[in-house]
Amino acid sequence: MPPTPSAAPDPAPGTPPSPAAGRPAPPRPSAPASPDGVLHRAARVDDAAHAALARLLRRRGWTPRVLPYAGYGTDGWVRVLGRVLLCPPGAREREMRDLAAGRGWRRFLSAPVAGVDVEVTVAGRTAHVTSTRGGYLDHVLDADLPAGPTTATLTVTADGTGPDARAPLFVVGPQPGLGLVSDIDDTVLVTAIPRPMHAFWNTFLRHETSRRPVPGMAALYQDLRRHDPGCFVVYLSTGAWNVAPALTAFLARHGYPPGPLLLTDWGPTPQGWFRSGREHKRTQLRRLMTELPQLRWLLIGDDGQHDPQLYREAADAAPTQVRALLIRQLTATQQVLAHGTPTPLPDQQPDARSPSDRVPELRAPDGAGLLAALRTSGVLDPRA
Repeated sequence: MPPTPSAAPDPAPGTPPSPAAGRPAPPRPSAPASPDGVLHRAARVDDAAHAALARLLRRRGWTPRVLPYAGYGTDGWVRVLGRVLLCPPGAREREMRDLAAGRGWRRFLSAPVAGVDVEVTVAGRTAHVTSTRGGYLDHVLDADLPAGPTTATLTVTADGTGPDARAPLFVVGPQPGLGLVSDIDDTVLVTAIPRPMHAFWNTFLRHETSRRPVPGMAALYQDLRRHDPGCFVVYLSTGAWNVAPALTAFLARHGYPPGPLLLTDWGPTPQGWFRSGREHKRTQLRRLMTELPQLRWLLIGDDGQHDPQLYREAADAAPTQVRALLIRQLTATQQVLAHGTPTPLPDQQPDARSPSDRVPELRAPDGAGLLAALRTSGVLDPRA
């Protein structure tokens, strides 16, 4: 008897589905803005446009394929992530991976499609799930797996003609351990363009190989993995899921440890015209701490956005689960590009409370400085 998947997830990865019985329920975001639960007008228009495009492409012979994303889990369950796209006849697995190649606009040529049935096989157990708004798959499934990396197999069960897709999974053991949540822009890669323009530029125009890593951050993450070989790494960003393959390639090329990406969907949401990046990060942090209570977390970000405020909120809500906040300090020029002033905004300034009243908050301009601060503070054993 195959395991029963969790209740249908919300429209895009990042919104928690209901867990299987016996596990604590992750917090859910606020309900849609309309009291009757009807989708916002912008979302209805967006869905209609996608449906019309899907009908046109299907008539031209395009078929659904699964683009897998990395997921995670622990004792008894896994969270499987992916997206169903309509692709042209003859598209091969290599061509799906090539969504990460070339300039960013190429990643938007395939059309997402909702309502496609997908068979998911994990550890010899099979479940059937369905893509939601935007073509997303985000499901918590029962699975008994040992700690470490593994894969889930995803297969379109109707008119898909391509090979099976394999989604990486990172399984966390039940014993206490270290978790690492990392921002991406200006934390692991240098943005270096004005914030209002950076999303468009990085997504549609910039070639992935032209991006530069933040000095010392990959070495910091690798040192943390050596300190705790089972360290679970998650990359949490407000970037679009369309760029997930490109970001995965960037992280691997520059020596960052592998781990799932938790990104957002661009475009209208069930509640309005635009998604809230802050709420996305807030919700995902709560969810990670609820689902993986055995981990103590290092929360790593920069002071050019709202990471310090969001991380303090998470630490105040669950102080025993947060080991330290690591904040990369941007230069005055980078601060101007981020928000228009040469100094951090008020909610990005260092915490004014007494150190005894809060989780340690360490700041430095690069990875080497943050590693030194970790050792000096005693958060990380200086002999490690």
